[in-house]
Amino acid sequence: MKNFHLHLVSDSTGETVTSIARACVVQFEGVEVIDHLWSMVRTKSQLEPVLEGIAAQPGMVVFTLLDKSLRHELETYCSNKKLTCIAALDTFMAAFRHHLGVSSQARPGRQHALDAEYFARIEALNFVMSHDDGQSAVDLAEADVILVGVSRTSKTPTCIYLANRGIKAANVPIVPGAQLPPELMENDHSLIVGLTEDANRLVQIRRNRMRSLDQTAETDYTDLDQVKAEIAAARRLFNEREWPSIDVTRRSIEETAAAIIQLHSQRQRERQPRPTSDST
Repeated sequence: MKNFHLHLVSDSTGETVTSIARACVVQFEGVEVIDHLWSMVRTKSQLEPVLEGIAAQPGMVVFTLLDKSLRHELETYCSNKKLTCIAALDTFMAAFRHHLGVSSQARPGRQHALDAEYFARIEALNFVMSHDDGQSAVDLAEADVILVGVSRTSKTPTCIYLANRGIKAANVPIVPGAQLPPELMENDHSLIVGLTEDANRLVQIRRNRMRSLDQTAETDYTDLDQVKAEIAAARRLFNEREWPSIDVTRRSIEETAAAIIQLHSQRQRERQPRPTSDST
């Protein structure tokens, strides 16, 4: 395993530079990265501890700084120390300038501005928290997406991820012997997606969950045959209701959410009224 220090320098929250770096690092096996995130670096005094940190633990530097003087100082420092220093967004910004034919405005953190999109995300997150695990079924029709599945199929974290994309998501658990709420079964507004998982994997996840609660006794909740029956019943339900389903066994939360977003976008396109041509 090869270890190396990676310094991520941003004049905003650091979300962008972190995402870019992680997307690259995961492509290399046998590498362990020690991240150092330096966020909200907007003045020379704020850059000084960054340079001190790089000096103490030299490594690769990736940055998203818009201020030209700060960029120059950081790049010059790294050049003198013979350290790799990459401006993460320069290639993209140059391509956009060329395509649009206009110059960009150097405003740090502009993607996090308190605009309508931001408040839509906050509203979506509040909706998720108040409609988690079958709560507040009375207004399920207000959801953009409803996730349905047996226990421990990643419904809640997937909903939270969707909320960060501005999608109002709710989740309803399938509990053996319990009826699903009529507000779900009669819903023709929301996109309803079933989540399922391999039985052996699900048993492992449930046992880990029970151990974390200091409950080690075997119950139907962790019995393999019972879990297989739960999953089979859930799949029958999804097929009968013609709900799209996703097997989350080998998917990350992000991958599951991406598939749901694609389904949601497709559904929105299909529901848009088609333009009509005037007859003469």
